[in-house]
Amino acid sequence: MKNNQFGRIQISRDDELNELNNINFITDHQLQPTPKEQLSDFLSRSFLAGTSSTVFKQKLGNLLATPTTTALDFFESDLPLSVDIFALIELQLLQFEADTDFKIEQPLDAIKKINLPAIEQSRLDTSADVAHAWYILLTSHTKNGEVYLDHLTQQGYFTQFYGSINRPLFFNGKAQAVFDPHQIIRDVVYVEAPLDTDHDGQRDLLKAEILRPAQTATGYRAPVLYTASPYNQGINDSFGEQITHNVDVPLVEKEVNQLTKSDVTAAPFVQNLPAEREVKGLAVSSEESFAREQPYTLNNYFLARGFAIVYAAGIGTRDSDGVRDTGSVEETISTTAIIEWLAGNRRAFTNKTDNIEIRADWSNHKIAMTGRSYLGTLATAAATTGVEGLETIISEAAISSWYDYYRDGGLVAAPDTFQGEDMDVLAAEVFSRRQDAGDYLHIKDYFDQVLKRIATDQDRKSGNYSKYWDSKNYLNNIKNIKADMIMVHGLNDWNVKPRNVSNLWNAIRNLPINKKIILHQGQHIYINAFRSIDFTDMMNLWLSYKLFGVDNNADQVLPNVIIQDNVIPETWNTYKDWQSVDDRTKEFTLQAKTLVDSEIETKNEAASFKDSLDPEIFDMYKNNLKQWHTDLLNTEHATNGKNQMRNNRLIFKTAQISEDWLIDGAPEVSVNVAVNRPFGMLSFQLVDFGDAKRFNVSPTVLQPHFLSGSFDWRTDDLREFTVQNVTTPWKMISKGHINLQNRTNNYQVDEVKPNQFYDVSLKLQPTFYHLPAGHQLGLVIYATDFETTIRGNQELQYSLQLNQSRLKIKLADSSSSLN
Repeated sequence: MKNNQFGRIQISRDDELNELNNINFITDHQLQPTPKEQLSDFLSRSFLAGTSSTVFKQKLGNLLATPTTTALDFFESDLPLSVDIFALIELQLLQFEADTDFKIEQPLDAIKKINLPAIEQSRLDTSADVAHAWYILLTSHTKNGEVYLDHLTQQGYFTQFYGSINRPLFFNGKAQAVFDPHQIIRDVVYVEAPLDTDHDGQRDLLKAEILRPAQTATGYRAPVLYTASPYNQGINDSFGEQITHNVDVPLVEKEVNQLTKSDVTAAPFVQNLPAEREVKGLAVSSEESFAREQPYTLNNYFLARGFAIVYAAGIGTRDSDGVRDTGSVEETISTTAIIEWLAGNRRAFTNKTDNIEIRADWSNHKIAMTGRSYLGTLATAAATTGVEGLETIISEAAISSWYDYYRDGGLVAAPDTFQGEDMDVLAAEVFSRRQDAGDYLHIKDYFDQVLKRIATDQDRKSGNYSKYWDSKNYLNNIKNIKADMIMVHGLNDWNVKPRNVSNLWNAIRNLPINKKIILHQGQHIYINAFRSIDFTDMMNLWLSYKLFGVDNNADQVLPNVIIQDNVIPETWNTYKDWQSVDDRTKEFTLQAKTLVDSEIETKNEAASFKDSLDPEIFDMYKNNLKQWHTDLLNTEHATNGKNQMRNNRLIFKTAQISEDWLIDGAPEVSVNVAVNRPFGMLSFQLVDFGDAKRFNVSPTVLQPHFLSGSFDWRTDDLREFTVQNVTTPWKMISKGHINLQNRTNNYQVDEVKPNQFYDVSLKLQPTFYHLPAGHQLGLVIYATDFETTIRGNQELQYSLQLNQSRLKIKLADSSSSLN
């Protein structure tokens, strides 16, 4: 394996000694008389399962100090402590296996190869030298995805502080687990939002579930990690399935228009609000609790470190008022209302009837938002309001514009694996008020009206951008952002496609805030339990800096851009930027089955493909999307002896490249195309063609229920991307779609005359892709995308003028990595 640590900071040796003293690895600032005694003392404090000298010696006997000497024999001998001996013991404590993960004769070489923090000194002459080496060990990652101090934390190291400390404790710039998670206070409150989305004449009350350290009852003020999750109170899968849209419908000609940007700009949000509730009293404690929330494991980690955790599902969810309207301004206000209460700027009540106010007097008024997908989306939405109290967001796989989630280039374009879903379906699925029959009785008719309005406004018939979609585009409000931003996204996420984070990254580029981005090779996943990157440590450094005010220089220490390599396992590189202005452009012209350097003279050539399939083949592909994708890209093999897609797509490839390429940003395609009907669509895939053992599509669970943030506390699976056992001939890099009537933009509709050629250009989804030498870059052009677009199976014929069609990519310099 290769260790990648970005959240570890270097401090002075004096500060190291102070921190070791603070966490009781040194007592009263007194070191042991000799280096060997010092190491023995450190080891005795870390072997937590044993309580006797006999057990301690037993543990030492399980370790090697030299290739021929156990640690027990070493400590009973006259051998001096050397750096090699310390390194060999260190590797074993970090759970690396001798003669499997490293050679016992060369421990220092192993530390370098694994990329562990180095022991700089060549000798350990004093106990202070050993303390420095031990500090490095405590802050080094084990083989199993956590720093050694966190490994000791799981064994119970910090339980010695339980009940005796009323403040956070920091080590290496990060909060430690000195708060007993089994003694947390669980509150339910109802925040009064400045909304009346169900039009019942009262402001909507929103349920919030709070987990906070017991010390907050005796004066401790905690920072807050807030996750806005519409799924938190349950989902209605069967309801969503009932109204999921049929995608096997024909593409139709759209009415031509000359709309401008102003024509599709949403009007400012206005509403008529009822008066606030009249407060009837003030409570010091809540009236309602809960047994178990739907947690995010990153939040679980921080609960024992002095943070409070808040979950709120928002309007239209179980025990809250209001109705869901996916991506609406009201949804954003519902999200920020919780922040305002946590920051002391809004009211909440102990229940929904008595009007007894309750305050977040346990909060230090500093809030961060966390979460993936819809959760990260609402964090992004909240940030664009500039709400006071929101210090930072950690948004993972977040939507920045709902049009870019459910549409693409004037086409209905489903998120991966969710064909037929749309704004109305998602609103129905998270409308968990439906699960309480008595509550649903009073709101059903109104919510049915809301769903009908959404179904009309989302306009699946045209797929055009409109005022409706503009009102759900968070990029319009970027200028309001004050919170620092950490964005995490998968380069293979075809649910929330990479364009969402790319547009956000580019939009905030010049804002006077800290902004950082981490791009991984996953799909729609969390990465906080990965072995190869210290994501949790980085977030601890960051949140300690932002919410506790620790002077750990996290804004400077954490790289601005971290990107996981797609060829070399467990490798994360840092870069100055993503989509850098320093990238070089490489352009190709299309020729028969080939991509030719644009500087080479080309011939006048044409190519064509169709978009209809025999009904039985069409039905087969609908029910077997994997087979469809295989046949789309496969030039060698066939389905049932015959590739059914051979006439339904065009494939163009470069020659084998002679050096590695780093494709950076959004590939651009320009084609000169004609279609035989007054409408049409094109789909494109950029493909890596070349035999290779690539990463598995999903992370592999290395050890289930292995990681935890504290002693005897909730666990998470240790995961990592591993390499497939089989060789595969290709991998999709990026994709994109466009309606030929939207060749100007996604709201203006142009005429398409049958068999007349038009220039059509679009940008595919942005990426950062390592294309190895010896592979070929391919461009696949087709029409119906069975995974994404509507599927009309229409008699459409497309023709391309190849020498007037081009592919443009940007290449990052391989030396641009800051590693």
